[in-house]
Amino acid sequence: MARRSALSIRIVEGRNLPAKDITGSSDPYCIVKIDDEAIIRTATVWKTLSPFWGEEYEVQLQPGFHSISIYVMDEDALSRDDVIGKVCITRDMLAEHPKGYSGWMSLSEVDPDEEVQGEIHLRVEVLGSQGSRRLRCSVLEARDLARKDRNGASDPFVRLRYNGKTQESTVVKKSCYPRWNETFEFELAEPAGEKLCVEVWDWDLVGRNDFLGKVVFSVQGLEAAGQEEGWFRLWPDKSKPIQDGRRGSLGSLQLQVKLRDETVLPSHCYQPLVQLLCQEVKSGHQDGQVHLVTLLDETTTAECRQEVAINLVKLFLGQGLVKEFLDLLFELELAKPCEPNTLFRSNSLASKSMESFLKVTGMPYLHFVLGPTITRVFEEKKYVELDPSKVEIKDVGCSGLHRVQTEGEVIEQGRQHLQSYLGELLDAIVRSAPACPPVIRAAFRQLFQRVGERFPQHQHAKFVAVTSFLCLRFFSPAVMTPKLFQLRDTHADARTSRTLLLLAKAIQLVGNMEPAAGRAKEPWLSPLLPALQQGTARMRDFITRLVGTEEEQGEEEGEGRPLGPPPAVVKEGLLLVPKTRGKGPLLAAAAGKKLHFCLTGESLSFGKSPSAERIGAIALGDILAAEKVEEKSFGSSHVMQVLYMGTGGQQETAYLQCKCVNELNQWLSALRKVCGNNPRVLRSYHPGVFRGDKWSCCHQRDRTGLGCDRTRHGVTLQDWSDPLDPTVEAQRLFQHLQGLRGTLREKYWELLAPEDAQNGPRGEDAALPEGLSRLFAVLGDLESCHRRAQPPAPAAPALLQLQT
Repeated sequence: MARRSALSIRIVEGRNLPAKDITGSSDPYCIVKIDDEAIIRTATVWKTLSPFWGEEYEVQLQPGFHSISIYVMDEDALSRDDVIGKVCITRDMLAEHPKGYSGWMSLSEVDPDEEVQGEIHLRVEVLGSQGSRRLRCSVLEARDLARKDRNGASDPFVRLRYNGKTQESTVVKKSCYPRWNETFEFELAEPAGEKLCVEVWDWDLVGRNDFLGKVVFSVQGLEAAGQEEGWFRLWPDKSKPIQDGRRGSLGSLQLQVKLRDETVLPSHCYQPLVQLLCQEVKSGHQDGQVHLVTLLDETTTAECRQEVAINLVKLFLGQGLVKEFLDLLFELELAKPCEPNTLFRSNSLASKSMESFLKVTGMPYLHFVLGPTITRVFEEKKYVELDPSKVEIKDVGCSGLHRVQTEGEVIEQGRQHLQSYLGELLDAIVRSAPACPPVIRAAFRQLFQRVGERFPQHQHAKFVAVTSFLCLRFFSPAVMTPKLFQLRDTHADARTSRTLLLLAKAIQLVGNMEPAAGRAKEPWLSPLLPALQQGTARMRDFITRLVGTEEEQGEEEGEGRPLGPPPAVVKEGLLLVPKTRGKGPLLAAAAGKKLHFCLTGESLSFGKSPSAERIGAIALGDILAAEKVEEKSFGSSHVMQVLYMGTGGQQETAYLQCKCVNELNQWLSALRKVCGNNPRVLRSYHPGVFRGDKWSCCHQRDRTGLGCDRTRHGVTLQDWSDPLDPTVEAQRLFQHLQGLRGTLREKYWELLAPEDAQNGPRGEDAALPEGLSRLFAVLGDLESCHRRAQPPAPAAPALLQLQT
């Protein structure tokens, strides 16, 4: 059994942001911090005050996280990036929206005194007898304090206030993981109604000290317990008056955030539910009966249909029944009243499931087909425009012989560029049939046959059914926004974005198989019509090959180029090995060099290049942790450390520098996922380096001593290449179905034929079909398992922490 928290974040767009550049604009991007740790950085959107990002992330978290902060920044090439504002969402706020929060949130100004983080380790006890009692507070250590100095650290000390008296600890220089081990005593107030305030400050030689956070306690409950010890989260000073004057003037963010706290039971608990769903898929559609999948489609709201579709697709992929599941959806969808020219254009469960299926199984294929053309568009930055109302007239010619291009010349030039991109892309698509994953080809073959049988008089419809998914829901969105499909690391600028939009529109028109219809809606597309008509004919031939019989598919194997790294490769790329002592023998000779690292299901290996011989490797079973390194250690916040067991049985560390925060977290996520079940994983680590005779983080002199910070094995980013986890998908489907029990019953009676619906009662005791009855029984058993798995409520602490 595992308890986990999954956080889904979609940063949609911003509006009315303030201008930070002298041009009257900004270059905004967002940093997402979870409990003050940077997890995500969006791409920069250049020269705009109303940026659109549309980026989605899912983060697996430790169950005890507290808040999410989203900072909007302005990127500057020659100076430090400016902070525009931030949005903070607490765990309690998300708990009030179990279906997720969606809406606009105003940015607030960043107050340095509110930028606190970390925890402090305290032991508080009451000593003495009645009449001469004392309150003793032992300040032991702190971890992950805010960095307030330019050197990337702080000089922390502790100030304690109780009953009108103040005491202070010594200052620990250059550390965010200080260890004090100091004890302070106060005369206990009678009655013990006074509050104990423990504040942490950064000492500065010049100027005022910086506030690092505080903890306030009520000690009334301590008298009975006598002693309380633990780690306590530091909080900002909420007693300060809130300056709300600028709220709203800094703009706002549109966000979609959902927190999902999950208790995942052992896999055998979900077997009855999985077997029931598989049996329903295998039994297929039977006339005169309401299928369970139909009930699920009819009762699932539009807001969560995409999520349910992904869960179902991943579950049936794990069971080897995804083709049967999609075929059942096609059959049920085609059984409804429909027109051949509007097939699968709605957001039904069938449409969403096929769309999710393509993303889960077809991303390497998508990159293989679109990658070269997208890269060319980004690198060439050609001006492409066909709409006369948007044409920009510009000067051409050499200096001294300038002349202004005519509108017709600009449009003709744009047509040539666009036709070149479209031709290259269609060439790639047409050649890609052998390289398309077999499971995708099989799904399209079923769809092609089903639509052909449903509309025998409209043979054109079966081609449009395939392209409605492949072109309109897969290729075209990826061309329009390549950043969202991991085709690029950054968003396109305005010129490139317009080119991509026109190219995506051209792919849509080809996919519609009726270019003339697009010309009727937008007459300025007429110059492109011959290329579109030729592309439609080529697309039709491609679909014919794509859905060919399995025998034909076998003959084509080997004709397509490989799709990139073999499936065993989890992640690979160039990483810098920073110069430092104590890297371990594996990387001792590579200091200051970039090496190609490759993470597979067996090891983390490295060499000079992807094709070069591997220089060394670390077996996954020997990896103990993968964590971040303090910025002050190497002057970069993008360094990670891989702790592993060396050949001599000694713990070694490999320090590796990434190029950005996203690459850093992607590598950490990949390493943590493949090593999460190692029995020897560490629970603590040192975020600094051992230099001279001590650790740079906590100044501890024992090199092999216990680490000063907790490891974060459970913090990972979801990725399309993640291995399937049927247990998690089954748990999420259980949660969804559990909330639909009453609705499923009502919808069943509603969908029955009128004459059958009038023959019997529709209450709780009414007879239900076997499939639905078994489903309710399985859901009831799972609910009982969850109740038994709930941990007992923790005892109330003797030391009551107050947020004041």
